[in-house]
Amino acid sequence: MAARFRFSICNEVFGDTPFAESCAITKEIGYDGIEIAPFTLADDPARISAQQRTDFRQIMADHGLEFAGFHWLLAAPKGLHVTTADRELRQRSWDHVRRLIDLSAALANPETKQQPVMVFGSPQQRNAAGEMTPQEATRVFTEELARVAAQAESAGVRILVEALPRNQSNIINRLDDAIAVVEQIGSPAVGTMFDTHNAVDEIEPHANLVRRRIGYIKHVHVNELDGREPGTGNYDFSSILGALIEMDYAGWVSLEVFDFSRGAEAIARGSLEFLRLALPRNQYMAADKRR
Repeated sequence: MAARFRFSICNEVFGDTPFAESCAITKEIGYDGIEIAPFTLADDPARISAQQRTDFRQIMADHGLEFAGFHWLLAAPKGLHVTTADRELRQRSWDHVRRLIDLSAALANPETKQQPVMVFGSPQQRNAAGEMTPQEATRVFTEELARVAAQAESAGVRILVEALPRNQSNIINRLDDAIAVVEQIGSPAVGTMFDTHNAVDEIEPHANLVRRRIGYIKHVHVNELDGREPGTGNYDFSSILGALIEMDYAGWVSLEVFDFSRGAEAIARGSLEFLRLALPRNQYMAADKRR
């Protein structure tokens, strides 16, 4: 059984490197796609011009890369919050999400018809704050996300509820919590994802969890538990990749790191080499053959 998933990289690792140069490096190393943190595009990314959208999409296409999607949705502009009791701020924040849906659709390559994802983590912008309880914040988050689901479905974009551990967020801490939100909304445009770094609150072995919940997992982030790149710690990536292959996972496996000290190119190259070697031997050979 050949590996069906593809590798992408989250672009903030490249820092101030021009976008075209980042894409060139990404493709040369061997990644299939690039995942974008919107704040790297502009101070208010949801409002970039139609020409800029075309330019970014063309740069990715020119370098043979797919647009995997967005993460860190609410980092820019500053001050957004999607569960706040302040209805004006909450409306403004969800309007930003709506504009990101349109931006995500605009960056997708119409020729390949790949469905980009929007990974909804953003702990500080979704946490229960003030007198809002975590239960109330989760309810508000679910209700508001349900209201934008139809737009996402129409745009061909999938929004993914990300489980974040208690040391980051006070709502939606485990994969089953995220799935409860997904099930309540009941839209094909809303799913969840798995992030190795953010799964520290999970009780069962991660590979078993992936097998049990694979039907809901539409995207995967890989990194060590301390946020460094794969291969610098002792996380068992082989078991996760093996479980994904076993369950016929067909989405992205995307590198997201939080420690950039080794430099973007070294991180990107070393991680991909490590992940390929972490595949079962026959899968590594199949993936390498496609290059």
